[in-house]
Amino acid sequence: MALHNRVSADLLKQQLAAESFRRVTTSFYQYAKIEDPNAFRDQLYEQLFALGVFGRIYVAHEGINAQVSIPEHNFEAFRSCLYDISFLNGIRLNIAVDDDGKSFWVLKIKVREKIVADGIEDPTFDMANKGKYLDAAAFNQLTEDPDTIVVDMRNHYEYEVGHFEQAIEVPSDTFREQLPMAVDMLQDKKDKNIVMYCTGGIRCEKASAYMLHNGFKNVFHLEGGVIEYTNKAKEQGLPLKFKGKNFVFDDRLGERITEDVISQCHQCGKPCDTHTNCKNDGCHLLFIQCDECAAAYEGCCSTECQSVLHLPEEERAELRKGIDKGQMIFNKSKQRIRRRLNED
Repeated sequence: MALHNRVSADLLKQQLAAESFRRVTTSFYQYAKIEDPNAFRDQLYEQLFALGVFGRIYVAHEGINAQVSIPEHNFEAFRSCLYDISFLNGIRLNIAVDDDGKSFWVLKIKVREKIVADGIEDPTFDMANKGKYLDAAAFNQLTEDPDTIVVDMRNHYEYEVGHFEQAIEVPSDTFREQLPMAVDMLQDKKDKNIVMYCTGGIRCEKASAYMLHNGFKNVFHLEGGVIEYTNKAKEQGLPLKFKGKNFVFDDRLGERITEDVISQCHQCGKPCDTHTNCKNDGCHLLFIQCDECAAAYEGCCSTECQSVLHLPEEERAELRKGIDKGQMIFNKSKQRIRRRLNED
């Protein structure tokens, strides 16, 4: 069989829409030594493809990072498939909090240098020396301590729509930038309890190891991240200390944790926490847009992009040629507001 997708995106999305069964969105990761990531990738692709799994999985010598959507009737077979892999036996699966089953429409498994791009080049850095896990109850208890600092290790646009009470933002577009920034920001707080969190646990686990590597002593990280915390807090009847929406890296672009809306539409300023990508493919800016602005701008970030949307496809394709979009994210923290946003 071909170990990659050969079907058009449009057809795959049509097939997803026509499915009569429910899908379950889940994520998992594991830091582990994989001797041959390419061979591991190919074997895993065959197994998951046969189960109808969609999603995005990264494999590297340091482990695996996965966000996937599984047909509900194949979920136990999927779990067994993972448990048959020695370093994934018993792995925690983070079940999505707010799931419409349409998170992914194709299976992609890619071999990467690292499962989380961190920029760490120090050969003495050791992932085995990581912070202490906190479950939901322990997190709530420790964060009541005035000597505790909660650090959000997600990107600025994730923090913008939802975060834990009193959490410190490390304002950056990338994890590799955040690691040294966090160390610098907290240099005079080495005697405090440092609690780190992220979406599913993979970034804050590495961040906790990095903080210990840089001389911090009392370092903790939230087990399973925001997703596991929310599920366990609800199961156990604990107060939810996370407010707003949890940004996720799939077609949902977010899952609601509480009804609090703590961000604003980037076009009109109305309270809103709905992320979208500009419908002009030559732009594709990730930004927050309310329903009224979505209708007025036809899902675009500006009138300029809206006008491009109405050009014939040949002209749009010509305009897209040679464009280096870079990191197309609306970023107020660095004043990287795109010139065309609200320019009218």
